Amino acid sequence: MKTPSYGELTLNGLWKNNPAIVQLLGLCPLLAVTGSVVNALGLAAATTLVLICSNTAVSIIRNVVSDAVRLPVFVMIIASAVTCTELLMQAFAYELYLILGIFLPLITTNCVILGRADAFASKHAIGPAFYDGLSMGLGFGVVLIVLGALRELLGTGALFADMNLLFGPAAANWKWVLVADYQPFLLAILPPGAFIFTGLLIAGKNLVDRQIKRRQDALRAAPVKGAKRVRVTGTIS
Repeated sequence: MKTPSYGELTLNGLWKNNPAIVQLLGLCPLLAVTGSVVNALGLAAATTLVLICSNTAVSIIRNVVSDAVRLPVFVMIIASAVTCTELLMQAFAYELYLILGIFLPLITTNCVILGRADAFASKHAIGPAFYDGLSMGLGFGVVLIVLGALRELLGTGALFADMNLLFGPAAANWKWVLVADYQPFLLAILPPGAFIFTGLLIAGKNLVDRQIKRRQDALRAAPVKGAKRVRVTGTIS
């Protein structure tokens, strides 16, 4: 199997094959946790770390594990990476760990991680597998953070509240209040708001893709600059 270039892996993870708004995988934590930027950042970091570790480990053992036990082994690897990530978060961001709650251990069953392990890491060398995990994690994390920012901003009129939960006491004053005396817009914070904003993000990406395709089609159809028309004359005997 041909290994994609690192540029292709980056473009796939961040845009063309984004796990959240293209593959529509991992929607349960995406919709449940993105009520604020700090929650989204915490889950994005945890998911990216698990993706990198699981992809790398699966790539290392890809030629050793038989097809009969491939998927159970992949799940064990992912569960081990999730456990290590949970322990790190308990040690360095315990309050955020409590807020994220069940959605941290549920990373084990996240279709994004198992899907990349089976579809990519099990078929490619360590370097591309590591980078695929990184790019897919970043793509998923960007959507999480954008969704969390939109919901927090429209829901509370502020951004970056409680960032000290992830970055420590130095981040206690990072909260940015955009509108004083803002009337909270509860729909943005509640689960229906997550569905609405996710749909808008998907629609926005589809619109951008459509515009890019239209421009590419127009460039292909345009005549080459400086080309001369050749008039062919003659007789048929």
